[in-house]
Amino acid sequence: MAEQDVPQDFATTLTQLEQLVAQLESGELTLEASLAAFERGIRLTRDAQGRLDNAELKVQALLEQADGSLRPAPFDAPSDAAAGGGDRER
Repeated sequence: MAEQDVPQDFATTLTQLEQLVAQLESGELTLEASLAAFERGIRLTRDAQGRLDNAELKVQALLEQADGSLRPAPFDAPSDAAAGGGDRER
C-alpha cells in the first residue's frame, strides 16, 4: 500500500470511506474508476477494522475493590442482556 493510502487516524479513514461511497453511489465513475475506488475502500475498511481491534485490546475497565482501590480488568464488550439493563454488580 502506498503511503498516501494509509490515513494518519481513524477519523480520516472514515471520512475517506464516506467520500468513496458517495463517489460510487453517484454512478458517475467509469467501470475502471469504480473498481479502483472499491479496492481502496476495501483497504480502508481493513485499516479501520485493524485500528478498532487494536483499540479494543487496549481498553480496560477499572473495578473498585472493597478497600476503595481500583484494579484493572480486561475489557468485555457488553452482552445483549447487560446492554439494556445497565445493572452491574460492584
